[in-house]
Amino acid sequence: MSNPNTKPSNRAIVQAVLDPVSQGAATVTTGWVPMSTYDSILAMLMVGALGASATVDAKLQQAQDSSGTGAKDITGKSITQLTKAGSDDNKQVLVNCRADELDVNNAFTHVRLSVTVGTAASLIAACVFGLDARYQPGTHKTTVDEVVG
Repeated sequence: MSNPNTKPSNRAIVQAVLDPVSQGAATVTTGWVPMSTYDSILAMLMVGALGASATVDAKLQQAQDSSGTGAKDITGKSITQLTKAGSDDNKQVLVNCRADELDVNNAFTHVRLSVTVGTAASLIAACVFGLDARYQPGTHKTTVDEVVG
């Protein structure tokens, strides 16, 4: 159980982002997050209006270092495809991952979020939070302009 005196902003640390954008059909990824710093991460994908016949897929990938060496998908860490036809405009999805879910036997230590927009431009944004930093307090990504409270 967490300490009730610890601020939520000290427990959920912004580590990687995909800034809000009308993303054309393509794959975009966040930066790599070192899992040695956190017990777990939470990736949040937000979509706005999806383009005509658009699809959006997202998954977590792992690598052996911060440059992406040996990058591969993490088993069981892919979302169910969001679609215009499925009325998935203005939805959010969350993907959890614990450090022990990586391929640690083969020295995989970093995680990123990969988002693929298919067919038509769609509004997307994403954030990857590191949870419960092993060395408190954690440090937010430099683009975090302000933490209040």
